[in-house]
Amino acid sequence: MHAYRSHTCADLTAAHVGETVRLSGWVHRIRDHGGVLFIDLRDHFGITQVLADSDSPAFKDIEKLRAEYCIRIEGTVKARDASLVNSKLKTGEIEVYARAMDILGAADDLPLPVFGEPDYPEETRLAYRFLDLRREGLHANMMLRSNVVRSMRNRMWDTGFTEFQTPIITASSPEGARDFLVPSRLHPGKFYALPQAPQQFKQLIMVSGFDKYFQIAPCFRDEDPRADRSPTDFYQLDVEMSFVEQEDVFSAVGPVLQGVFEEFAGGKKVDPCAEWPRIPYAESLLKYGTDKPDLRNPIEMQVVSEHFRGSGFAIFAKLLENEGTEIRAIPAPTGGSRKFCDRMNSFAQAQGLPGMGYIFWRAGDDGLEAAGPLAKNIGPERTEAIRTQLGLGEGDAAFFLGGKPAQFEGVAAKARDEIGRELKLVDENRFAFAWIVDFPMYEADAETGKIDFSHNPFSMPQGGVAALDGDPLQVLGYQYDLACNGYELLSGAIRNHKPEIMYRAFEIAGYPNSEVDKRFGGMVKAFKFGAPPHGGCAAGIDRIVMLLADEANIRQVIMFPMNQRAEDLLLEAPSTATNEQLRDLGLRIAPKD
Repeated sequence: MHAYRSHTCADLTAAHVGETVRLSGWVHRIRDHGGVLFIDLRDHFGITQVLADSDSPAFKDIEKLRAEYCIRIEGTVKARDASLVNSKLKTGEIEVYARAMDILGAADDLPLPVFGEPDYPEETRLAYRFLDLRREGLHANMMLRSNVVRSMRNRMWDTGFTEFQTPIITASSPEGARDFLVPSRLHPGKFYALPQAPQQFKQLIMVSGFDKYFQIAPCFRDEDPRADRSPTDFYQLDVEMSFVEQEDVFSAVGPVLQGVFEEFAGGKKVDPCAEWPRIPYAESLLKYGTDKPDLRNPIEMQVVSEHFRGSGFAIFAKLLENEGTEIRAIPAPTGGSRKFCDRMNSFAQAQGLPGMGYIFWRAGDDGLEAAGPLAKNIGPERTEAIRTQLGLGEGDAAFFLGGKPAQFEGVAAKARDEIGRELKLVDENRFAFAWIVDFPMYEADAETGKIDFSHNPFSMPQGGVAALDGDPLQVLGYQYDLACNGYELLSGAIRNHKPEIMYRAFEIAGYPNSEVDKRFGGMVKAFKFGAPPHGGCAAGIDRIVMLLADEANIRQVIMFPMNQRAEDLLLEAPSTATNEQLRDLGLRIAPKD
């Protein structure tokens, strides 16, 4: 018999009754039933019930056990009485009568419970992550993550892609976030960077003549943490293809992601990739207030400015006299009560706005009647025109936000989500996807007016170099995101593979040719030697698993995450470098002001 186990804690069934077995695992729970001790013994695979009575040679030793001791049990498999069978356990038909027990690893008093899933302070959970990972929910999340990665990898190989690994120590590259810099010992005063993404390398792989590349790639960005984003590192399914247009990328990646979601959706409906809509960026902001809309929510916003222009509602009428302003309506089917409208108005105030105007429609003496402060100010003709445009009826409502869209769209998006949830319009049993396309290449700084890239700087502008001769803010790129249930899962583009277009695109953003050569000399050089048209994307693995696990916080699907302050509480990183380390690198720590 093996030194530690003949079976796992998920193996034993009624077919093993009478056999002598050896199990190893952790004491999940101990129960004392008046001279009979029951242990739920847990390992990676499952749980087996062990019992010992006063006749057992192991009884006295088992009495000394506490939760999370790591032990080895040797005993005889017994059938449970029919009334005591636990159908929730794979091993629920049997129990093991203990004849010997050895402690493999004793456990101190636990800083957090492993049995059950009680809420516990996150700082403690992260400081003792090895205990936290023993808990059933988190353990299952890590197995889900591993299986999702395996599924992605297999599907990519089956689709004709080849896996390559790109460097971890590289040069700095503008990907929209701060780099993690690595000082060079051999080249004092110079720095490497951890890659924000394998962007340049995967494009160089295409120039090198390989056709379809993928990688489960670690990426490093010094970012502020959010619930759906790690502050230091993350993993993505990185993809690049040669001789492709935008639709080719969608056709290659869509079935892979659809298949992964169908495999791990747990019974939820997954929209088929052939039906994922293509929504232009501008349209997405207009209808949903965001470029990552949750399409499980059927609410679509509409512009209703004309109904308020010159109206008796002075706030909106005066606001519309300013250039670039508009009034948008958020329809709220079944939301036509003053109580609900007041609650949503309070929600807007909590988001930093003065409030949201609203109108709701109810039965009146002469048919439908519009109610609410706005209705009184603009009159029945305008309220009826709004109702007709929005397709609303009795018992429905509409909320209104006004100003320059960039100033209120963020709150409008949150309000749309909140209204959908409150009115139970959101289909919680579905994964709804949408390709967001036609992103603007450039954006202007609100204060300085400086033009800069709004998205990936290596994207091909729609219309080629000729498009770059007009207003930069009107230039669209072959850039795309994939949104699912309110999250951005994937981002990509058809790449700019022509040096002359690349130079011109960077020139508009304030980078002279010399700066482009300095920053991206390797890629520019490669593009001068027969670069193929190519494009690709990257899908966030952490975020995909978060959705599949139905978690609201990305740290719940990462094995050893940082906390909100980008600290590793288990290994105590970041740490202070020793004087010897600093001397080797030619560095000194400047004192704080």
